[in-house]
Amino acid sequence: MYNEYLKSFQKYLLLDKRNSPNTIDAYLRDASKLINYFSGINKSFISANLYDLEQFVSFLSELGLESSTLARIISGIRAFYKFLQEEEIIEDNPAEQLDTPKITRKLPEILSIEEIEQILSVIDLSKFEGHRNKAIIEVLYGCGLRVSELINLKMMDYFADESILRIIGKGDKERYVPIGSKAKNALYYYIEYSRPHYPMVTQYQQYIFLNRRGKKLTREMIFIIVKDYTAKAGIQKNVHPHTFRHSFATHLVENGADLFAVQEMLGHSSITTTEIYTHVSMSYLRDVIDNFHPRNKN
Repeated sequence: MYNEYLKSFQKYLLLDKRNSPNTIDAYLRDASKLINYFSGINKSFISANLYDLEQFVSFLSELGLESSTLARIISGIRAFYKFLQEEEIIEDNPAEQLDTPKITRKLPEILSIEEIEQILSVIDLSKFEGHRNKAIIEVLYGCGLRVSELINLKMMDYFADESILRIIGKGDKERYVPIGSKAKNALYYYIEYSRPHYPMVTQYQQYIFLNRRGKKLTREMIFIIVKDYTAKAGIQKNVHPHTFRHSFATHLVENGADLFAVQEMLGHSSITTTEIYTHVSMSYLRDVIDNFHPRNKN
């Protein structure tokens, strides 16, 4: 019986709401969590009221879920109950008044310029893949790309003469990002001297970054590459590919870059998303005041 509700909900999201596959999958998981919860307490989710839903959210919170995760699940629950109401399975929608928890943003961990140099220094450039991996890290840090954007870069997206990358970001939004001299040099050497030694598989040869079998690199492989070099460099921080994106933005802001320019390069739809880097930068500025202002010196 419950599976029929989920199947109908899936069709509703796909045909009526035209949601993306990722959103549909997430909302179906959220609805399943809700159904399983009420099944576990021997209560029907169809007859649930606002208090019942608040208890469900409290239950999830006690499991240790972060507020951002709770907010996303609540979004899925609202969509599910709206579907039930539109299908006239329920008369009143108890999820309409369900509050979303306030999302507390964690400041992203970043690498110093020295730490990035340390990571680059441990790459073995006597191997062809070393030049590929150096180009990967230089582009991640030099252009502030997401991993998905990096692995989907195609040869036609790189305008070498203009020193620009064409990026297809979230929601298939297109943007253009300048590529600095360090990243450009690393990319040039990889494309000209290293990449030709990789086997060319017809369906993947359009992609810039290839694996040893000539196929497109995966997110997981980029993660492994970054973790491996971070460990070899002796850096104790929890570094992942996105750390280079955070470092890119923070270093720009610290050095006086215009916030709207950083927003454009990161592909953020809202300036408020970019503003988190001003908080990271502010901690840096406080250190500068504490350490270098004559009134604050011991």
